[in-house]
Amino acid sequence: MGVRTDLASEAVADSRGLQGIRVNEEHPEQGIVVTRVFIDTEEAAKQLGKAVGSFVTIDAPQLTDNDPLFREKVEQVLHTELSSLTSELKKGDTVLIIGLGNRTITPDALGPAVVDKVAVSRHVTEYLPSLVDERVRPVCSIAPGVLGVTGLETGEVVQGIVEKVQPALVIAIDALASRATDKISTSVQLTDTGVQPGSGVGNARMQLTRETLGVPVIAMGVPTVVHASTISQDAVSLLLNEMGESEENSAKLIDLVGKVVSEKIGPLVVTPKDIDLIIERSSDLLATGIDMTLHNLNQEELRRMLH
Repeated sequence: MGVRTDLASEAVADSRGLQGIRVNEEHPEQGIVVTRVFIDTEEAAKQLGKAVGSFVTIDAPQLTDNDPLFREKVEQVLHTELSSLTSELKKGDTVLIIGLGNRTITPDALGPAVVDKVAVSRHVTEYLPSLVDERVRPVCSIAPGVLGVTGLETGEVVQGIVEKVQPALVIAIDALASRATDKISTSVQLTDTGVQPGSGVGNARMQLTRETLGVPVIAMGVPTVVHASTISQDAVSLLLNEMGESEENSAKLIDLVGKVVSEKIGPLVVTPKDIDLIIERSSDLLATGIDMTLHNLNQEELRRMLH
């Protein structure tokens, strides 16, 4: 069985030696690791189940401590990485924020929660420009819902908005699936490859990419779920390691366990019991990072603008 994860850093770790991939790691702050994965070839992309492009993962395990000072450090790192991905934006360019997911299902509500918190400004910069700081760019946002609720493909809704608003950039926010429970709420992934809504839970819809929308698309997300088959495989792996089983036998048994769980239970995903709090804090983190980047404001200036 393949690794069930949306995080490129995890997929690469389980695909050592694959050609067409570059990886580098940095430690910008104590307790924060930034892993950059560059997928250069179509063959490598196919092997990993990703797209050609760059993926940035920010790992900050101490986020679970809810230390406000550490959180500010993570926000600053997120701002730095997002600024790098949006460096081609010009002053006055409009940015459209898309919150993907179903706001009535908590683990899938990250996108709508971020949209509720980002500082939208397109209406003010267009109609009352004298009232806003010149650094504030036009930003608009929407949570288009999901096909089962609206009867509309998310891609169709977003295409229509892009055609009307003509943004210079789309930023799509979506909940992700990880292969490790300790990544939930403590990792952030950014990529310039766009996004396929629902891919993390096996319900992929129309892609939101430069090719489909005609403008650059940056995707951001935080892991909120783990596949049950992954948890069972990890548990068996630990057990076999304690028993001293050979690597070859362990690999076969781990793969078998994953297949059995998938066949008997189906594509089950699990999430922590405190997922409500996780979505609240994760959406705060992403919204702050986005606002700092798009409006070129520091944390204190952003607080004053929003309050």
